[in-house]
Amino acid sequence: MTFELTDWMLYGMWLVLGLMGLDFLLGLYKSFKTNTFSHTLILGYLQDMLFYILPLFLLSNMMSLDHTDWLIKVGYYVGIVGVALKYLMDMKKKM
Repeated sequence: MTFELTDWMLYGMWLVLGLMGLDFLLGLYKSFKTNTFSHTLILGYLQDMLFYILPLFLLSNMMSLDHTDWLIKVGYYVGIVGVALKYLMDMKKKM
């Protein structure tokens, strides 16, 4: 199996990682502002990497197993949209 993120898959991963980074910075700013910094902030993002980002990478790795060339891509893009919406909602709650 080869690992490849092509075209829109790469842009989708950048979108998710960018939103994840913005959400982290917003949470970090808010915790420093209220003086409630905790280790759970960082551990939460490590957990999100395991629960959201790793499955997307696994789906992109399985592209060579899909002979229709669209089933796994649809799952990947649905996952990207779901994770992006999750982080947008989280940022909305933090503001």
